[in-house]
Amino acid sequence: MGQTTEEKFNALKNQTGQVDGNKVAEVFDEAKPVTPDQLTGSWVGGSFDTGHPAHKKLGDVKWAGKDFRSAEDVDPMVVYGENGERVWAENYGRARLREIKFRGVVSTAMVYDNLPIIDSFRHVKDGVVIGAMDSKLLPKKAGTYYFYLSKL
Repeated sequence: MGQTTEEKFNALKNQTGQVDGNKVAEVFDEAKPVTPDQLTGSWVGGSFDTGHPAHKKLGDVKWAGKDFRSAEDVDPMVVYGENGERVWAENYGRARLREIKFRGVVSTAMVYDNLPIIDSFRHVKDGVVIGAMDSKLLPKKAGTYYFYLSKL
């Protein structure tokens, strides 16, 4: 019997060094859709190093995660401040949640208010989602950036 989606996710998350982006995409595609209500709360962000430029950038800005207060009120980019506190990164603006079809599946996605970025989410297990960032800010050849969120 093969590995579950959660087992595949954990293996990729715990892998040291660069991760195969195609394997991360497979896990994303296998994961179940999420509803906006499942995302309510504060989440800690994690990144898969697939070679995508967003991985390094998020490390440089000390990415902490995302805060979802409601479907209409999201802090899409939360970073760690000087004292380790979670701080909204104002330059990224706010966002809202919508159900959007991405990679053939309708699931909840976060649409930035002021930037051409959409983050789509799928359920890995209770308290853990995998995300896929689709952005016009990066060259098309960069591809999809994959990340994950763990609920605080």
